Amino acid sequence: MTSTPVARALGSAGVRATARVTARPDGRGGTALPVLEGEGPLALRRVRAAGPAGAAARVLLVGAMSGPLGGDHLTVEATAERGARLHIGSAAATMALPGQDQREAHYDVHLCVAEDAELRWLPEQLISVRDSDLRVTTRVDVAEGGRLVLREEQALGRTAEPPGLLRTRLTVRHAGRPLLDQQLTCGPTAPPGWNGPAVLDGHRAVGQLLLVRPEFQASPPPATVLDDHAALTPLPGPAALVTAVAPDALRLRRILDGALERWG
Repeated sequence: MTSTPVARALGSAGVRATARVTARPDGRGGTALPVLEGEGPLALRRVRAAGPAGAAARVLLVGAMSGPLGGDHLTVEATAERGARLHIGSAAATMALPGQDQREAHYDVHLCVAEDAELRWLPEQLISVRDSDLRVTTRVDVAEGGRLVLREEQALGRTAEPPGLLRTRLTVRHAGRPLLDQQLTCGPTAPPGWNGPAVLDGHRAVGQLLLVRPEFQASPPPATVLDDHAALTPLPGPAALVTAVAPDALRLRRILDGALERWG
């Protein structure tokens, strides 16, 4: 495991940093982490997992410095090799902050799940702070027989604060074929209607839970209304998507946790 500190300099062009995780079976019924590397604001820590032998390797993404700020480009790459079980979370919420030169920041996530592997990507919420400008891109490849649990949560501004500009895109491929490709843009310069009744309807928290499970191929969960502003939708192939909006991040988490407990 390595973690390389990077100091921010006034007037800098932004920080570029990458965190990498690779999980593979350890030959003893558990999961090893031959690659666990972090840079700058992306520090990685393996944490002890409760439970019997063979439990998943658990990793926390720890913010070693503020960010992403305007001009930053942060990347997380995680791979679960065949037979591995990898659970990734974060120690705290991520805050998108404005930079000195008002440039956009980028946060890229690349996840790869092999056959007979499991990857659970369950970070804490992303908070879009006033005057920030962040583009989040998440790309996922799941092999036939792989399992994925992916949660995304965005809070639009801190308490009593308008949000910055937030652009997100989630692209998922299963067995080499497109499964899901969606985009959302929120904030002061987003296209008209983003906060209207057809999209967020004035809510300040938005999130989703994507579940890919081989057993869904033969027995997918039915379309289900979970809340006044939340629903589960089965997707073509072995997957289901929960989408939700809520007045605050706490209510959003409760909705997604309920869906995770039921189907995840």
